[in-house]
Amino acid sequence: MFAHFFCKSFCFLSPTFALLCFRMTRALNPIPILLVPFVLLFTTASLWAQTAAPSTNRWSTQWTPLFDGKTLTNWAMTDFAGHGEVSVEAGEMKIPTGDDLSGITWTNGPLPKTNYEISLDTVKVQGGDFFCGLTFPVADSSCSLIVGGWGGGIVGLSSIDGLDASENETSHSMALETGHWYHIVVRVTEKKIEVWLDKDKIIDVATAGRKVALRAGPIYLSAPLGIATYATTAKVKDFKLRLIEP
Repeated sequence: MFAHFFCKSFCFLSPTFALLCFRMTRALNPIPILLVPFVLLFTTASLWAQTAAPSTNRWSTQWTPLFDGKTLTNWAMTDFAGHGEVSVEAGEMKIPTGDDLSGITWTNGPLPKTNYEISLDTVKVQGGDFFCGLTFPVADSSCSLIVGGWGGGIVGLSSIDGLDASENETSHSMALETGHWYHIVVRVTEKKIEVWLDKDKIIDVATAGRKVALRAGPIYLSAPLGIATYATTAKVKDFKLRLIEP
């Protein structure tokens, strides 16, 4: 009777539990049957813990989406002072103009630190400064690709040997169009960082023996992986990551 009572109490959890209870009450002797509720409680707690824990991605050489196009799952709005509210619509992430910086930061566990690529599409909707500040891991540090900074025309990495994207050898002055979707690929290996904008490779910088770090200031809140804008509204889609062979 005792076992049957607990079986009925826990059957609502799933048909699998119901079948387990039935088999145990038929097959076990009376004393072991008393252990049924404790087995069920332990199993239920384990399942709850697995469900509640974030599902860390298992990275591979196949592209893994970082953004599902529907929600901000795996992301949190970066706690920049005066940030705008990031939203998702029609498969696109919209990062609105903030007082200064707005953006999102990765929350779903460890990321590769080398030998990987990140790919995304991004567009400036309105504003006068960078519409893509992509922060990404580099070994035990982080770096940011700035697209459209310093008034809208500078593309480069911040920072290399203490010099930001407007000062180091990765700096490019470009005529970037509002409303144009730019395809960006960032490749990180043990020896260098490479960047493609649309079909053109624009950065190929050696990093071995050099200091790669974030620019001083609140951009550190984007680490280890994030996207930020500065006084600018932008959209992002098709955001993904894959490992590459060393």
